[in-house]
Amino acid sequence: MGKEVNGVSRSRFEMFTNSDEAVINKKLPKELLLRIFSFLDVVTLCRCAQVSRSWNVLALDGSNWQRIDLFDFQRDIEGRVVENISKRCGGFLRKLSLRGCLGVGDSALRTFAQNCRNIELLSLNGCTKITDSTCNSLSKFCPKLKHLDLASCTSITNLSLKALSEGCPLLEQLNISWCDQVTKDGIQALVRSCPGLKCLFLKGCTQLEDEALKHIGAHCPELVTLNLQTCSQITDEGLITICRGCHRLQSLCVSGCANITDAILHALGQNCPRLRILEVARCSQLTDVGFTTLARNCHELEKMDLEECVQITDGTLIQLSIHCPRLQVLSLSHCELITDDGIRHLGSGPCAHDRLEVIELDNCPLITDASLEHLKSCHSLDRIELYDCQQITRAGIKRLRTHLPNIKVHAYFAPVTPPPSVGGSRQRFCRCCVLL
Repeated sequence: MGKEVNGVSRSRFEMFTNSDEAVINKKLPKELLLRIFSFLDVVTLCRCAQVSRSWNVLALDGSNWQRIDLFDFQRDIEGRVVENISKRCGGFLRKLSLRGCLGVGDSALRTFAQNCRNIELLSLNGCTKITDSTCNSLSKFCPKLKHLDLASCTSITNLSLKALSEGCPLLEQLNISWCDQVTKDGIQALVRSCPGLKCLFLKGCTQLEDEALKHIGAHCPELVTLNLQTCSQITDEGLITICRGCHRLQSLCVSGCANITDAILHALGQNCPRLRILEVARCSQLTDVGFTTLARNCHELEKMDLEECVQITDGTLIQLSIHCPRLQVLSLSHCELITDDGIRHLGSGPCAHDRLEVIELDNCPLITDASLEHLKSCHSLDRIELYDCQQITRAGIKRLRTHLPNIKVHAYFAPVTPPPSVGGSRQRFCRCCVLL
């Protein structure tokens, strides 16, 4: 091999001879052409590879294949494609997304792991053929792995987490949502060996109990994001341990965890001042008392999903309007005690003029056109949801649009309440809805 120039050997440049008459090949140094090619996507690189012999060399150079997303080709991707890519890219590859590639299995990913040992980000979301064998391969060959997405890989068990704990100590982000075979034993092994975990997505891991959360709270001081949606067995006890051990927490989702109470909101307020996102939909035991503590201590809140927190009243909105100036997205759907007065406080609060972008008020029966008047000064408001708000009128919406002409208003006008849609209360967009 000759002397390397920006990762390409001089012998490879010798392929560019005077017989290649393209002006661009004559005028630009090959190093610069390679640099230009590095900005192209997968499709464009493949097309360029067919232009000429010289461009084929440049387009297929491993340095151009450091980040690959095959989502657009997911139906056509088979194991051999992944194997070929891994051999082409080798140690250059840093990021690979195979999200939704149903044809990719353990064998192809073993070849991939053996060839691409510098991989840092790997998405296997929805690759339902893979099993614990894939995680064993990653553990054995990919010690630099930082981000791993295994969501909906339902064959994954505790054995995968134990393997990752042994071979991937740099892991920062792990998504095992809907891997419902995982229990506290797998979580314990993982967090004890991966202290740098920052993001953990456990949505739909229905076997997890408070004991698993205690391990996370004890071993993950760097945790920033935690998603426990529909982990229905968890209670205040486990979540309080999270709050006390993870002071850097910025995003928490416990929607569908019906056992939690105001004790969680108090613990968040006392321990997690950096909290920006809180999703507690369908947590019907939460009240104004808990949200008052939260609002008075967590001033960086930007997004809150309070859908079906049926006990909250205007008191919560008053506290948010006073103490949470950064609020951008607020869902109050099915909070049937909210009235125009609460919206009035929200519309006059510090977040209203420049921050508030989305407010969802579906099925809030006490809301009237007066609420729309209170929101007309919210210049950043991009979308408002008003399905089944029986006291909202077309005239009220029209007046709102005179102040906010670009706002998206989703509403339903019918003489009776529309039947509930399949899939639960959170599905808002039915065939009957009117985009005003």
